[in-house]
Amino acid sequence: MRMNYQAAAPDAIKAMLGLETYLARQSRSEDGIDKPLMELVKIRVSQINRCAFCIDMHTKDARASGETEQRIYALSAWRETPFFTDRERAALAWAEANTLLPNGVEQALFDEVRQQFSEAQLTNLTLAIATINAWNRFGVSFAPVPGSYQPA
Repeated sequence: MRMNYQAAAPDAIKAMLGLETYLARQSRSEDGIDKPLMELVKIRVSQINRCAFCIDMHTKDARASGETEQRIYALSAWRETPFFTDRERAALAWAEANTLLPNGVEQALFDEVRQQFSEAQLTNLTLAIATINAWNRFGVSFAPVPGSYQPA
């Protein structure tokens, strides 16, 4: 690890954890995104951003939550597999578009995602994508070593 960013700025990490707390609370309401889908989104965004620590963490969390190995392995090629529902596909497309912002977010994608998610759910999904992107920036920049994380 290049630097212990958590010790260097504990209030910054506290703020990030506040977002995670909010998202976890929302996942238990009808306005939230369920944990299994959230883990798929976190893995996919972390793959795009090449954050090894977050990929390790969220694949472990996904497996602990009952996700199948097959779907985790196929996540980087989700468009080419039959393993994901329309709702999951919409969330993954939204996650990619909101991670690769230079490509923009097309109206057709927005319309597709709105068919699967309420306005509140889409807002919370977008916040979750922004949050994992922020965590990925910490992970890629400061290079914590993957492998030590264990799910609760």
